[in-house]
Amino acid sequence: MRAVSYIRVSSEQQGRSGLGIEAQRGAVGRFAAEHGHEIAAEFVEVETGKGADALDRRPQLAAALKKAKAERCPVIVAKLDRLSRDVAFISGLMAQRVAFIVAELGPDVDPFFLHIYAALAEKERSLISARTRDPLAAAKARGVRLGNRSNLEAAGEAGRASLARRADRHAANVLPIIDDIRRQGAGSLREIAAQLTARGVRTARGGAWTATAVSNLLDRRERVG
Repeated sequence: MRAVSYIRVSSEQQGRSGLGIEAQRGAVGRFAAEHGHEIAAEFVEVETGKGADALDRRPQLAAALKKAKAERCPVIVAKLDRLSRDVAFISGLMAQRVAFIVAELGPDVDPFFLHIYAALAEKERSLISARTRDPLAAAKARGVRLGNRSNLEAAGEAGRASLARRADRHAANVLPIIDDIRRQGAGSLREIAAQLTARGVRTARGGAWTATAVSNLLDRRERVG
């Protein structure tokens, strides 16, 4: 049976266990081989899954849905959170009348349980947010001053280091996509930039790709591995 593969990473999530492009590709490939699926097409996205307009910001997911409808086949993802942790978003995808298979959960999971798993993931995200937010609010209520104006230089250095890490994670997400584009015949930086834009991949700042942006990204390859 034919199937469509969908892989998603975001710059903030790269490096976490089991969420990288190659890890997801391997999980989907193993599942497909084990259960007799032929991957008709693969769609890779570098985009956050948060927000009510997530589908509008994820053109590769929209393309995967369109391809699956045309092929009358399911979409396979490695993990449910590669689609979303939002119950409403998952419900909206179910309304598209395209079957989704989550490799991590197995081939026979009822769509009803996908909603339950999404609800659990959504609750987990809410609890993590609360654990971060509530102690800060309590400290502020006690009169604790948050932040230290006398340490602006150190804070600036920490901020620059954080931006550099985010840029490295974004590069780690996009470089495998560039390698795939090259394998398909794109030779120049301008061609690569055009293909990244066509696939809906965004730059680290959310802008359009240029030959210079591609060149700068390739220069980071040694640092991100």
